[in-house]
Amino acid sequence: MVLTGANRHDVTQIENVLDGIVITRPQSTPEALHHLCADKAYDSAKARNAIEDRGFVPHVRSRGEEKREKETNGHKARRWVVEACFSWLNRFRKLLVRYEKTNESYFALVCLACAIIAWRKTITIYG
Repeated sequence: MVLTGANRHDVTQIENVLDGIVITRPQSTPEALHHLCADKAYDSAKARNAIEDRGFVPHVRSRGEEKREKETNGHKARRWVVEACFSWLNRFRKLLVRYEKTNESYFALVCLACAIIAWRKTITIYG
């Protein structure tokens, strides 16, 4: 996670987010590629270069591509997984409006909320 102000656009922080990945994903073979799916906000040369420079294969939808594809098939556009995660985080009222003065306190609360969400999802799966 990268903590920024609410008025910062996501695409401006892509380098920080990708550099902040602490878990290395296992590769089945040395030639195996890591794929990164991103929404239309990352449809720029700078964002694609940042993704490729860090060893990922970018899968970025062009602006309006998903909407056109879904309209032709008669389905609505799907909601991205990240947006669903933000919806889960917004259920924690303490995070919805930030009252903490330090970044460390707020970051700790976000980490705690993520742990609670993961625990709740694990309980429903493995019950």
